[in-house]
Amino acid sequence: MEDWIEGIDDLTEELGFTEDSENEFYEHFRFVADKRQSLLRVDKFLVDRIENASRNRIQSAADAGFIRADDKPVKSNYKVKPGNVITVVMDRPRRELEIIPEDIPLQIVYEDDDVMVIDKPPGLVVHPGHGNYTGTLVNAIAWRLKDQPNFETNDPRLGLVHRIDKDTSGLLVAAKNPDAKTNLGMQFFNKTTRRKYITLVWGNVKDDEGRIEGNIGRDPKDKMRMIVFPDGENGKPAVTHYRVLERLGYVSLVECRLETGRTHQIRVHMKYIGHTVFNDKRYGGNEILKGNNHTKYTQFIRNCMEICPRQALHAQTLGFVHPRTGKEVFFESPLPEDMNQLIEKWRHYVI
Repeated sequence: MEDWIEGIDDLTEELGFTEDSENEFYEHFRFVADKRQSLLRVDKFLVDRIENASRNRIQSAADAGFIRADDKPVKSNYKVKPGNVITVVMDRPRRELEIIPEDIPLQIVYEDDDVMVIDKPPGLVVHPGHGNYTGTLVNAIAWRLKDQPNFETNDPRLGLVHRIDKDTSGLLVAAKNPDAKTNLGMQFFNKTTRRKYITLVWGNVKDDEGRIEGNIGRDPKDKMRMIVFPDGENGKPAVTHYRVLERLGYVSLVECRLETGRTHQIRVHMKYIGHTVFNDKRYGGNEILKGNNHTKYTQFIRNCMEICPRQALHAQTLGFVHPRTGKEVFFESPLPEDMNQLIEKWRHYVI
C-alpha cells in the first residue's frame, strides 16, 4: 500500500509523522481534473486514481491537511471542479522504502516463534521515514529475523504492530508471522491491550487520579504537532487515564494508562490539562513552565535537561493476549537511567 496512506493510519500509536520530520511538504500525487469533469467529491476522485487507496484513509489524509486543490488544503467533501489541480502532499519525499537488515543491538525482553517484545532505548527511531531511512528499530528487527524461513523484509504482514516516539523509551511488540500480526493488530484496534507509561510532567497535578478525554488531531497551524479538539468535531477520540505517583514540587511523577493509541497521545493530553511532559521540546516542555527565574533554579533546570535530554516518557508495561496460546502475557520495563537520575535530582531539590 502507498506509504503516504500508511503514514496517516492512526489505528495504532505513532503511525503519523516521524519525530525527525521537517516542516516541509513534498508532492506525492498530482491529478488535473478534465475540462469535462462533473462535480465530484475529492475522496471519490482520488480513490479511483490511486492504487490500493481506501476511501477512509483518503478522508483521513484530507482531515490531516494532506490533500489540496489548487494548492489549498481541502476536506474530503470538497467537490472537484473542471481544471482543478488535485495534489497529495506529505512531510517527506516520495520514496519506495526498502527495509535493509542492519546489525543494530536490541534488548529483547521476550521472544518465541510468534512474537518479539523489545525494550527500545530513547533516541532510536522506530520506522524508516524522512531523514531516517536506515538505522531504525525496523532495520534491526529485519536483521534479527533475516534467517527465519519464509521471512521477507518488506512483507507488511510482519514486524511492528504499534509504535512509540523516537525519544520515548520502553516496550514494543513485533509479530514474526502474518497470523500473529493480524491477531495483535486487532487487539490494538479493539483497545484490549494493556499499556502504562511513566512520565514526569510540569506542575503539581491537582487530582490524585483522573481521566482525560478529548479528540486528538493535527494542529492546523503546525502539522508537526497534535492538539485536542474538545468540541469532538475534529480529530480522533482519545482517552488517557492518569494517576499521580509522586509530587516533587514543581513537577509530578505520573502513571498514564492508554485506552486509545493516538499520535503523541500522552504528550498532548497532559499538555491539554496544563501539565506538559518535562523537556518535551515539541510541546514546550523544554521551557521553565513552573517555578521562578532565579539563576540557581534556572541552572538546576538546565542540569536536569542535560541529564535527561528528551521528553521524560517511558512505556513501562505492555500486556496482550498471546496470538497462539490465547493466554494473557504481561511485560514490564524498568525506568531507564536518564529518567531515574532526573527523578532523583528533583527529589533532592529544595524549593
